[in-house]
Amino acid sequence: MFRTQPNAWLHALASLVVCAAGFYFEVSSFDWCWLVVAMMSVWTAESLNTALEFLADAASPEFHPLVKKSKDIAAAAVLISAIGASIIGSLVFWPYLGESSSFFSQ
Repeated sequence: MFRTQPNAWLHALASLVVCAAGFYFEVSSFDWCWLVVAMMSVWTAESLNTALEFLADAASPEFHPLVKKSKDIAAAAVLISAIGASIIGSLVFWPYLGESSSFFSQ
């Protein structure tokens, strides 16, 4: 997936940033569960999207409007998952940002 999908590198970077922030803020085990579920949902959606694109290309090498629609919908599922993960990340990290007085003291 990393060889063919540039967005996989973005997801990897986002996952590393989330993990680094989780360790930095020492998030609770409960919060880690939410972060892992959020990251897992994005990785799952991206993997299924990639698989569907490869399968669609193999089944219909020429352009077909239904193949385009299915690829667009699969890509939208990744976007929906990423938006949901961003919301989860915001909800998890917001209280920790409030506790970090040096962050808001300036």
